[in-house]
Amino acid sequence: MDLIAALLDLCKSQNQPIIAIDGPAGAGKTTLAHDISLALSQRFSVTEIHMDDLYDGWDNALTTHLTEALTHIVSAHKKSTEISISKYDWVSGAFNSAQLIGKSELLILEGVGSGQMAIRNSLAALIWIEIEDSKGLARVLQRDGDSIALQMQTWLATQSQHFAVEGTQNAADFILTT
Repeated sequence: MDLIAALLDLCKSQNQPIIAIDGPAGAGKTTLAHDISLALSQRFSVTEIHMDDLYDGWDNALTTHLTEALTHIVSAHKKSTEISISKYDWVSGAFNSAQLIGKSELLILEGVGSGQMAIRNSLAALIWIEIEDSKGLARVLQRDGDSIALQMQTWLATQSQHFAVEGTQNAADFILTT
């Protein structure tokens, strides 16, 4: 059975299913989320939420702020209501005013920290994408530019610590390697 068919089966068996796609920076989580969204949008209305929009900058990204935001998002989705979120503006270094995201049948959470313990029981599926740190770093710098090289070196340690505490890879329903 391929990944899309397996996800479709899992999502059809739940009300308001949620898929989380987690793993190290540069692994291809955003691309996979988009591909899954396209494939499953033929059966479900789909909302994608990216962790980059929820992080509180580089230094406070994987903190209780993210956990609280995810808990709020998951709760609203499970109740089939609109989701109110404030997206982080990386240029200004602050959150924008809250905006409403319309309700949908399927929610895809994508990014480092999207598969954390606080929401795992609400997930239809947790996907982990594995990549070597050096390869992931190279992909991120190619995509976003060398100006974030110092922040990314710190980020690699931050995400590794987060994954060790959360046990994300071991909790995954699907493990992919890039």
